Amino acid sequence: MLFLMGITILILGLGLLLQARGPGNMGTGFLQGAGVGLLASLVVLWRITRHPERATTFERAFSQTGDEREDALLTHAFATLGLVAIPLTGVAAVAMGLGAEVPMVLFFLLVAQVMVFAVAFVVNARRG
Repeated sequence: MLFLMGITILILGLGLLLQARGPGNMGTGFLQGAGVGLLASLVVLWRITRHPERATTFERAFSQTGDEREDALLTHAFATLGLVAIPLTGVAAVAMGLGAEVPMVLFFLLVAQVMVFAVAFVVNARRG
């Protein structure tokens, strides 16, 4: 519980710093994204502790309560993301160099990376 409180204080402090010093609405976006991520993590934690038999493969792998197969699925998905992240970032840099708006490019870069991870996880789980 102390760890969770420390993370929350760190997120709030960084968000408020970005709100005061960052460009545009960067602080608001950071706080909203961090809030969603923290809430999703708490839901996974709650599902793992409350009903471990109903937890999904991803939840068990992400919380490191699964077996070696689930750990391997997560490792392969992250490895695939690592291979694709550099070219995706290069494409994003070229798009920004050609005049695309930075927030839009960063949004699509993040969405693309999340989709690559999700597809890699599902494909590896179905092959398994």
